[in-house]
Amino acid sequence: MNRILVVCVGNICRSPVGERILAARLPKATVTSAGIGALVGHGADSTAAEVAAARGVSLDGHVARQFTSRIGEENDLILVMEPGHRREIAKQAPHLLGRIMLFDHWTGGTGIPDPYKRPHEYHAKTFDLILAAAGAWATRLAEKAPD
Repeated sequence: MNRILVVCVGNICRSPVGERILAARLPKATVTSAGIGALVGHGADSTAAEVAAARGVSLDGHVARQFTSRIGEENDLILVMEPGHRREIAKQAPHLLGRIMLFDHWTGGTGIPDPYKRPHEYHAKTFDLILAAAGAWATRLAEKAPD
């Protein structure tokens, strides 16, 4: 799994956080993000960026982009934040279904709630869920990586 795409709705809160954490933990992989209803061209949400920065993760330079079938095809693994995201991508690009898994697959598999326009504390809890899930993916993907 050399190319990983992280997907949420707006591509300004959860997926940028997941992207940056996974990229740091899997330096040999290319990790990017997109949204199924992206706020195209926007930077990361200010509260998400604040919470991430306080925990040592920079969202600087992030620019939201819309998920497309082509973007999906460029990736070996597509990690979505909620089960509904998987269904939405499958509608647009059914041939990608086998590449799509929940971001929190190894830590519960129920989905990671959207913190958009929620209080700082909600963003902090969401960050912690993403951090734990990214750690679980990094461990499993590192185990499978060729030397």
